[in-house]
Amino acid sequence: MRLLVACEFSGIVRRAFASRGHDAWSCDLLPAEDRSNKHIQDDVRNVLSDGWDMLIVAHPPCTRLTNSGVRWLHCPPPGKSMQQMWEELEQGASLFSDCWNAPIERIAVENPVMHKYAKQRIRDYAPPAQSIQPWQFGHGETKRTCLWLKNLPPLQPTQIVEGREHRVHRMPPSPNRWKERSRFFPGIAQAMAEQWGDYCYENSWTIRHHRSLPGADGVRGALLD
Repeated sequence: MRLLVACEFSGIVRRAFASRGHDAWSCDLLPAEDRSNKHIQDDVRNVLSDGWDMLIVAHPPCTRLTNSGVRWLHCPPPGKSMQQMWEELEQGASLFSDCWNAPIERIAVENPVMHKYAKQRIRDYAPPAQSIQPWQFGHGETKRTCLWLKNLPPLQPTQIVEGREHRVHRMPPSPNRWKERSRFFPGIAQAMAEQWGDYCYENSWTIRHHRSLPGADGVRGALLD
């Protein structure tokens, strides 16, 4: 499977899929942290039409979309104007919309719970398929995130742990705080690679198998459903 992991500089999700034999690429405005040659340093919207089988948007800029930060739209933080807040909201919603409506068969977009202004601005908005926590995938932390899914099944927990620290929320202020907060959890990445990789392999094999039979084109839609 040819896979694009958008908004990822760390390579965590890319490596999880690559370890299972997929042709996985990451894309971000930042260079790859691991200096991989399977990384595209660009706006992901410039490469969405390049023939991918799956798109995973690992951690798009979401500060203005999240329900927890909606107050800043009405009372801007120091150094920001209300106009800037709403412009950043439009930019965040535009990126989400472009990824969610990309010409790719299977899509997963990760984002926190959204407020109503964000939902109103996203083209063809649909509710998230599920919400997950790191502690369901081997990490003793709490950080609820939602997954918007197209043609992919919800993730199943792989390792529920007892210790549940709110580490990300309690990170002290620093120049790299935003970068550390956006780092993906390896346990979730591994679950994606195992569960979605296997699901897509099985379904792709079925489609390829039936395409070799007479009249295969007529059953393609039913198989994808």
